[in-house]
Amino acid sequence: MAEPESNDVAMPLIEHLAELRTRLIRAVVALVIGIIVTFYFAPAVMQFIFHPVSEVLAARGLPNQLITLSPQEQFFAMFRVSLLTGLAVAFPVIAYQVWAFIGPGLYSNEKGAFLPFMIASPALFVAGAAFAHYVVTPLALDFFISFSDLPRLLGALFGEVETVTEAAEEEGISLVFSGSVKETLDLSLKFIFAFGICFQLPVLLTLMGLAGLVSAEGLKAVRKYAVVGILVVAALVTPPDVITQVILFTVVYALYEVSIWLVWMVERRRAREEAEEA
Repeated sequence: MAEPESNDVAMPLIEHLAELRTRLIRAVVALVIGIIVTFYFAPAVMQFIFHPVSEVLAARGLPNQLITLSPQEQFFAMFRVSLLTGLAVAFPVIAYQVWAFIGPGLYSNEKGAFLPFMIASPALFVAGAAFAHYVVTPLALDFFISFSDLPRLLGALFGEVETVTEAAEEEGISLVFSGSVKETLDLSLKFIFAFGICFQLPVLLTLMGLAGLVSAEGLKAVRKYAVVGILVVAALVTPPDVITQVILFTVVYALYEVSIWLVWMVERRRAREEAEEA
């Protein structure tokens, strides 16, 4: 009699593992197809990503071009871009596979609570990426590229443009910005992912509030520690310039305050449901 019972327990586990393998294969196939399809559009996507640096170069009267330092640099840059765009294209399929695997194991109220977060999470990531692309990246690039034009700025400040520029050229090699495709792409994607991930803070804290791991009063009590943590994160994920660090800190702290309000709403709803059941 013990043998059938062990089989009854083992078979569902095997079926779940087989289903997990099927879901993973479908997700990977969707990702591969997305990469292959979007590789054709990678140059256009790169032009979109490089638009902020293009505007900064044009505003400063510098050559509107980026250079490659190795024969394979542009190919791998295009592959990285197609990997990200392929993931974005395949995300609905991947999200459906995740939902199809975990959905049957959730209660109806859990499904109703979890589904909005699957929609809010990518929407917040896109909002953070757009904020980084249109606001933060131009400011950061303009800040860094301005150092290549430092002799002219100093000359303009003291009213001796030609004297300062000529003195700088006589002292050594003149510094001219010639941006690398790889380095510029790395910096732009770093901003996009940093802000996209930081914009997930309300989703994360609200889910923790639903699970009972955090409370609104607890988040308020550790607000000063959260400020220090956000400052550290802003210093780590952004380049060493004050402008982008202040922007990231301001945005993430605002999201932290929004998260406190969302957790409070979750607690209020839970208390109302418990009162109705009682």
